[in-house]
Amino acid sequence: MMHRGFAMPRALGRAAIGFVLLAALLAAPRVRAQDAAAWLTEVTQAARLLNYSGTVVYRQGDRVETFRLTHLNDNGQEWEKLVSLDGPAREIVRSGNEVRQYLPEAKVVRIEPRTIRNVFPSLSAEQIGNLTQFYNYRRIGGERIAGQTVDIVVFEPKDGLRYAHKFWSHTSTGLLLKARLLNEKGEIIEEFSFSDVSLNPKIDKESVKPSWATVPPDWQVKRGGPGEVVLNDTGWTVAKVPPGFSKIMEGIRKLPGKPNPVAHIVYSDGLVAISIFIEPFTVTQTQIGLTQAGGLAQYTTRSDAFLVTVLGEVPPVTVRQIAQSVARR
Repeated sequence: MMHRGFAMPRALGRAAIGFVLLAALLAAPRVRAQDAAAWLTEVTQAARLLNYSGTVVYRQGDRVETFRLTHLNDNGQEWEKLVSLDGPAREIVRSGNEVRQYLPEAKVVRIEPRTIRNVFPSLSAEQIGNLTQFYNYRRIGGERIAGQTVDIVVFEPKDGLRYAHKFWSHTSTGLLLKARLLNEKGEIIEEFSFSDVSLNPKIDKESVKPSWATVPPDWQVKRGGPGEVVLNDTGWTVAKVPPGFSKIMEGIRKLPGKPNPVAHIVYSDGLVAISIFIEPFTVTQTQIGLTQAGGLAQYTTRSDAFLVTVLGEVPPVTVRQIAQSVARR
């Protein structure tokens, strides 16, 4: 899945992101999408368009986190509130042009610009249609999640450069209720799932607003997030991009904590995105090599006077292969 600007677990963001009328979607019997492209379009639309609330469980290894999620679409404007139910108190609110993360124990609120997020990366219909060249797409019947009837869809990679994905989408609306990332052995890398969900409930704007009408005077306000990308030819090439990955963005942007703008290139195969960052190397940068958290792998290497970092929800071999093939044009 594509990397998201929303400050919450990556897998959770898949459930919370379309241009058909809500009433028509809910009232009319839905024709089940039979191919990968139609299914992806349907799920993406449902997550943006519907009103819903529920409890979401996110699992990564032995770590389990639980959140209360509320999503409102009010005349095309999305509002979203996420509240942690265990561990340190956290509240994340997405509205308008910004995302606010409230950390009451630390007395901190982090404010970041809102980024356009989708359940899946933004590709053309032709590119999404090519998914079946690199994944085996199949429907394996249905079951129930959070008391709702769901359809089950599996994308199994045809090479060792991608992970498998298993999705459970609500039969009537297409809303994604569960998602699982699997390695080559079929082992679960990470997963999110609604344990309870209310579809198309009556939601007022008060329920998706922060618990704090104003930031308390003794709190710190920290502003961050990536700056807007300036689309441009960066002068860098990537020789070993896995088959099926297309370039969807290239440009220069400012990142928090970085003194200089960095080159940013994004590739996607329709299910996941891989980001490549290139910046001037400094002697204080010591994080070279591979790191991994759940399904997100990151590989950093030096290329002459530059530092190259590649990250994505793909196997470590993939980010390493890409990073080692980045070069000046």
